[in-house]
Amino acid sequence: MTRHRMAVVGTGMAFAPHAEALTDLADRVEIVGAYNRSEARRAEAAKRGFTPSDDLDALVADPTIEAAIVLTPPAAHVDIASAFLKAGKHVLLEKPLAMTTEGARTLVSLAAERDLRLGIVFQHRYRPASIALADLVASGKLGTVSAATCTIPWWRPQSYYDEPGRGTMARDGGGVLITQAIHTLDVFRAAVGGIASVSAVSATTAIHTMECEDFVGAALRLSNGGVGTLTATTACYPGHAETITVMGARGIAHLSGALLTVDWIDGRQETFGETAATGGGADPMAFSSEAHRAVHAAFLDAIEAGRAPPVDGTDGLRTQLFIDALLASASSGAWVDVPDR
Repeated sequence: MTRHRMAVVGTGMAFAPHAEALTDLADRVEIVGAYNRSEARRAEAAKRGFTPSDDLDALVADPTIEAAIVLTPPAAHVDIASAFLKAGKHVLLEKPLAMTTEGARTLVSLAAERDLRLGIVFQHRYRPASIALADLVASGKLGTVSAATCTIPWWRPQSYYDEPGRGTMARDGGGVLITQAIHTLDVFRAAVGGIASVSAVSATTAIHTMECEDFVGAALRLSNGGVGTLTATTACYPGHAETITVMGARGIAHLSGALLTVDWIDGRQETFGETAATGGGADPMAFSSEAHRAVHAAFLDAIEAGRAPPVDGTDGLRTQLFIDALLASASSGAWVDVPDR
């Protein structure tokens, strides 16, 4: 079996589940270097068995490196991912694609122009329950979707936002939507077939002292003509599982975390997936690395097959456009259309 030589850029908090996943996939991937500007972070990567690197330019220029896994904060995504793409290397990028839609479009265009794979780490899309939900809607088994709801009642203590840059435009590009809720928003958007327009409100509650929003509520018009609602927050102590409910003519599908329950109109009930920790509480890393392993395996499959990964840059862009529309509506007080590209 071919082992793909790759680099990892960014070995901070987000690195842990990726490290576990990459270790599990050691027969398929060789991490040539794990880069971080911080000596302490490089030392942590070395303890996990990865060769540390303090020279990003050398990794970009190395002709034997086929792809890069970029796990830095969003502010660095465009510059780093662009460098690897321009060097002819595939990129798997932590969410979001970029801090701005302009940056996200730049990365999608670069990858397309060079026929390179651009994957986005939306690991919730790889959960068996999420896959089952998407199939039920796309196949028509659930019947015409008339309404859907998405609720993300998460919690982050003030100490989380006291970390330098957390919850700021300069580092994260926004608050609850682009940093925490984005995973569930992506599953929701993809499952219902897209969002046509939104009417939203947003706020920074008295529970947190931070620059960006920690609460968003919205009414939605779905692309198929149905309606929906959204609530996303990190001010709901102690944090609960995110839920998506899709109401079809033949049944109601309810996704809670990683467990999908389908109540069919004819009285049957089916379940998919399992109850699992989601990172909705004070510890944002309290979840299994299983879905991350699926992300990496699918990215490797895409490289070998010469096709886009199941969740690619276009998915990342569409979810970012959804977030942009929510914030634009909250700012203007008007309904805002959600563009597709």
